[in-house]
Amino acid sequence: MNINGWEMMIPLAFFAGTGVRVANELGAGNGRGAKFAMIVAVMTSIAIGLCFWLLVMIFHDKFAFIFSNSQPVVEMVKKLSILLAFTILLNSVQPVLSGVAVGSGWQTMVAYVNIGCYYLLGVPLGFLMGWKFGQGVMGIWAGMIGGTAVQTLILIILTVRCNWTKEAQKAHMRLQKWAGKH
Repeated sequence: MNINGWEMMIPLAFFAGTGVRVANELGAGNGRGAKFAMIVAVMTSIAIGLCFWLLVMIFHDKFAFIFSNSQPVVEMVKKLSILLAFTILLNSVQPVLSGVAVGSGWQTMVAYVNIGCYYLLGVPLGFLMGWKFGQGVMGIWAGMIGGTAVQTLILIILTVRCNWTKEAQKAHMRLQKWAGKH
């Protein structure tokens, strides 16, 4: 979890930066600029996520030694590292897409997607896999990854289907309304 937390700082920075950049471009009426900012941020974050994913896959049997020399701990970390790798990969994309959505003014939609995927899918799936199917920690974590994967897929679909020119026009209309220029 420490490794995931450290790596997560990068996508969270992309979340904030991308949200601001997309909002600025849309506010300026530049839908193409917002789309370009989204593509650059997502691709860059994926590339960084792939690097970390590869590191975890290559050194899956060495990471435990950063924290412990205990053989049972080392074996469990080795076993769980595959889940860590895929968590890192998914978490390199999902926050950036959430940042795009927030910057586009879709906060409510993102909240519903997050709540639905976490509480209605990830937690129950983790419970089933962990306890009902006897997978323990691996099942709980895999269930949560399933929720994150669906969340990421939904955000990808929303982002790909977006008409950025129309979003820029909507942002311009909101700015006019708030500025008192109906």
